[in-house]
Amino acid sequence: MGEFREPIDGFKDIKIDPDSEADAALLELANAKMPFGKYAGMYLVNLPENYVLWFKGKGYPSGKLGEQLRAIEEIKTNGLEFLLQPLIGRNR
Repeated sequence: MGEFREPIDGFKDIKIDPDSEADAALLELANAKMPFGKYAGMYLVNLPENYVLWFKGKGYPSGKLGEQLRAIEEIKTNGLEFLLQPLIGRNR
């Protein structure tokens, strides 16, 4: 999985379309936090690599959290965390 990188300049001021379901989903993913356990309250995108991979091996939780963790695993595997970092703390 990729390590944290500073956002690329062009992504710092990324525009969010308030009418786009895809943009809303991306913002929601960037701002999703772990609701339980040792990392409760941590943004999913900032979870340690081994923790995300543990879920992959043991099975993701059901529902939205499981879907979000699957997406985070793909993002981390491809080293794309830097794309979500500028969206943390933003809303539409």
